Amino acid sequence: MIEEIRIRDMGVIAEATLPLGPGFTVVTGETGAGKTMVVTAVGLLLGARSDAGAVRLGAKSAAAEATVQLPTGHAALTRAAEAGAEVELFDGRAELLLARSVAADGRSKAFVGGRSAPVGVLAEIGAELVVVHGQSDQIRLKSAAAQREALDSFAGADFLARLVQYRARFEAWKAAQAELSQILEHGRERAREAEELAAALAEIDALDPQPGEDDALKAESIKLANIESLRQAAAQAHEALISEEYSAANPADATTLVDGARRALEQVAEHDEVLAGLAGRLAEAGYLLADAAGELASYASTLDAEGPGRLAALEDRRGQLAGLTRKYAPTIDEVLAWAESSRLRLDELQDDSARVGALQAEVDAADAELTALAAELSSLRQAAAVELSDRVTAELKALAMADARLQIEISAAQRGPHGADEIAFLLQPHSGAPARPVGKGASGGELSRVMLALEVVLAAVDPVPTFVFDEVDAGVGGKAAVEIGRRLAALARHVQVLVVTHLPQVAAYADNHVRVLKSADGGFTESDVRALDSAERVRELARMLAGQEDSASAQAHAQELLEEAGQPGS
Repeated sequence: MIEEIRIRDMGVIAEATLPLGPGFTVVTGETGAGKTMVVTAVGLLLGARSDAGAVRLGAKSAAAEATVQLPTGHAALTRAAEAGAEVELFDGRAELLLARSVAADGRSKAFVGGRSAPVGVLAEIGAELVVVHGQSDQIRLKSAAAQREALDSFAGADFLARLVQYRARFEAWKAAQAELSQILEHGRERAREAEELAAALAEIDALDPQPGEDDALKAESIKLANIESLRQAAAQAHEALISEEYSAANPADATTLVDGARRALEQVAEHDEVLAGLAGRLAEAGYLLADAAGELASYASTLDAEGPGRLAALEDRRGQLAGLTRKYAPTIDEVLAWAESSRLRLDELQDDSARVGALQAEVDAADAELTALAAELSSLRQAAAVELSDRVTAELKALAMADARLQIEISAAQRGPHGADEIAFLLQPHSGAPARPVGKGASGGELSRVMLALEVVLAAVDPVPTFVFDEVDAGVGGKAAVEIGRRLAALARHVQVLVVTHLPQVAAYADNHVRVLKSADGGFTESDVRALDSAERVRELARMLAGQEDSASAQAHAQELLEEAGQPGS
């Protein structure tokens, strides 16, 4: 719900805070005091088009802010988080700040959770939070999709469960039908694709490449291309470690020198532990040099074993593998991966005839099942439509529209994800008049009452957190006004309700009463917004009743209205 709305420099309101609570809040005030600025502020917070005319005379900009409290996991919070909003969490609930400013030149800025956001995001969030019904505001149930969703929600949990079953079957049917159409419409292309894949796989299989073979052959090719340099280096290194010839020019190899140093230290090692340790390390070095010399000799023998034709054969194999990597993938490992996936695709393409039969059987079975499910949904909708129509019509009779009737028309339509029904809410204003779509052919006041009747009936099954009604009581009075108040109070048992009204019979049913008070100072007209206590509320109702808030008889009548409405008086 909306906890608080703050308005600055909007219309005749310089600065005001509108405290709201759960239940039914009414906003009253004299004509021209600025009551509709409250609805304008809410509209801006819902992403409505900005109007520079709403900026107070002499001000640079107008602003509206709202603090909204919601349960965690609410769809509005999810959208706000996607927009980068900061949300405060406490006691299993969340608090979200929405703001909108309009400059005197008409430029507008929107903020969600303290972060700048496109106005469209504000509208998306607002659609989950507030519904406004007024003389010129958008009607929540105007679109065919919204009317279908409302009727389906009213139809109950059993209907919704069957609708979920239908949707799942519909998606499966649509997927099978799409695959079948793909195979049938592109048979020639699929046959060509199968032929090309078969030829490619045959070429790969003929060469039988092994994982990592291209890298291994490259390394071996580099080795063979430099075999003489490698052989010479190995021989020189072996000679330096273990020399086969001893002369004055070559007095000793590394192994002999290290061994001589070890023996020299061992002769005196018993006299000093440091030299004994060094002798041991020289012994280890001797073993390592001997091992290295042996490996060099072995390496040289492998070079001698390479035949002169090996390099030519190796380069020929590399050329063949390069042909595969040019055609199918950058490396042999990727070529093998491509071949594996292509075999699966080839199996699929070669199985087209069998797949066509299976898919056709699946589509036919799903089609018959969907026809039955759609008929069942239509039957349940028809029953729900009759009940919803009767209940809304009964509400309309109590709202000074005694001859009006809501008709819910369900006609056959092309099968879709929601069934095979086209749904339209029609209003027959009086007997003999043609029924017309809701939103057409009714005055603003009548339209607001039709929406009130619908919302009262739907509130228990299709709630929106907050409803705002502007001039819902236009053109009525007396007993009809009392009934409007009762129904607004009934709606407020399920959701938060904010109503701008000039009728005391409606205001008496509110849980919270807010007055917009106009004053003139220095040639400028300003309005203030304040919540009324019990005594102030009686005086305001007396003003609305008789135009004289200090009149004892008017106050007595106001007290009587409050008591009849079940609200505490002064």
